[in-house]
Amino acid sequence: MAEIKQNNTTFYLSDEIQAEFPELIKLILATESMDDEERQYWFDIMPSMNDTQIDRLFNILETEKKKLEELELKYQEEIKSLNERHLIEWQEFQSRDAKKKIAEAESKDKDEDPDDVLNMLNSL
Repeated sequence: MAEIKQNNTTFYLSDEIQAEFPELIKLILATESMDDEERQYWFDIMPSMNDTQIDRLFNILETEKKKLEELELKYQEEIKSLNERHLIEWQEFQSRDAKKKIAEAESKDKDEDPDDVLNMLNSL
């Protein structure tokens, strides 16, 4: 009897199943559509499954994996696009804010009387 540990769970399956179907076992362990009890159920019934049933289970899990990878890639691209757009918007906001502060400082400088500046310098 073989033991496979994943996270905090130990799965039990026959040595023959582990040797004969390593890729299927990886798919069962990796799928998000099963909980740990379901995973153990499939490991338990695999010895009584015929080749057609094994192939069908493999194809279902492999298709699920590929579809999830495609979705992940699609959403990563969308997230990247959103992040780039928001970065541009943030940079534009910062630029407007900086220009506003510069304009305020220039306006303040224009409002100051040159004699005040000279008096400040003379008092030093």
